Amino acid sequence: MSALDLFLELAATPSPPGEERAVADRVTAELRAIGLTVDEDDAGARIGSTAGNLYCRVPPTGDGTPLFLCAHLDTVPPAGPLEPVVEDGVVRNAGGTILGADNKSAVVAMVEAARRLVREQRPHAGLELVFTPKEEVGLRGAEAFDCSRLIARVGFVYDQAAPIGEIVVGAPYASTLELTFRGQAAHAGMAPEEGRSAIAAAARAVADMRLGRLDDETSANVGTIAGGVARNIVPDTCVVHAEARSHDESKLADVVQEMLDASSFAASLSGCELETKVERAYRGYRFKRDDAPVRLARAALQRAGHSPTLALSGGGADANVFNLRGLACVNLANGMADIHSPQEHIAVDDLERMVEVTLALLEEARAA
Repeated sequence: MSALDLFLELAATPSPPGEERAVADRVTAELRAIGLTVDEDDAGARIGSTAGNLYCRVPPTGDGTPLFLCAHLDTVPPAGPLEPVVEDGVVRNAGGTILGADNKSAVVAMVEAARRLVREQRPHAGLELVFTPKEEVGLRGAEAFDCSRLIARVGFVYDQAAPIGEIVVGAPYASTLELTFRGQAAHAGMAPEEGRSAIAAAARAVADMRLGRLDDETSANVGTIAGGVARNIVPDTCVVHAEARSHDESKLADVVQEMLDASSFAASLSGCELETKVERAYRGYRFKRDDAPVRLARAALQRAGHSPTLALSGGGADANVFNLRGLACVNLANGMADIHSPQEHIAVDDLERMVEVTLALLEEARAA
């Protein structure tokens, strides 16, 4: 089966967060057909998924730096049928929703590279593969993975929607906020003065927040707001879900505090109570040009015929978790575009090119 055939099959298989079973089974079968052993941990039960993390090791045949690679099995939930088609050398979804190149194109590149590594008996210093569930809802699978299983201390994920060649040397810190406004219910027509609107308080708070891109390394967003039970009842509860991100941890703390202050002030003006819950979504990381994984990536990309560039990302990936655990993990762009939208697509050639980049990484790691 070619890389394209496998990608089309996986892209046609739904795997929203928590429902990765069918894709996990297909990837497991493909790796076992190569002759590799695949272990699945118990993370599924712990994080509310039908599948756990998959771990597969290809034993080394020579000296050098062993590598681990990671891709996630889930996609954002599709809003329509999954009907991947190839048009003019590009894979798109004809069903009017996401394609799932994020991150199934990476899954395919890693599986196909492992196939060639084994069948062509290419020398290498060791390869470990990790496939995670529930990445799209907070890197849950990677967080539940036992990183002590990994022999390699250097790794890569392919989870950046940009042309091949881009190396993500930094990703942001992120925090989530749950803001619950509690007011007083009342009949909106007969006794509105007896009510205290939680929705009005929440709306004032959101209006007072600085949202969007705040500077070149910081952003904030309100994602959902929900409250009330009927149009003729003054709402006594409203819940706001928000987030903030920054490459500067102190800036992140300042923005989160601003959002909390805006919420507290709005609640007090409206006679409402406020309950807050703030959680760290993930920690950021930053690499230098000469750090080991960046050097390896630059050399491998050049070997595979690409011009490497260094970039910062506004989003998190499983790489954030591995770096937090003391492993040097860099995110590489793999050519997918317009992810999380009905326009999502990837060039057929880029599927093959990322296989070549993976093999080049293993070649460079032999000499490292």
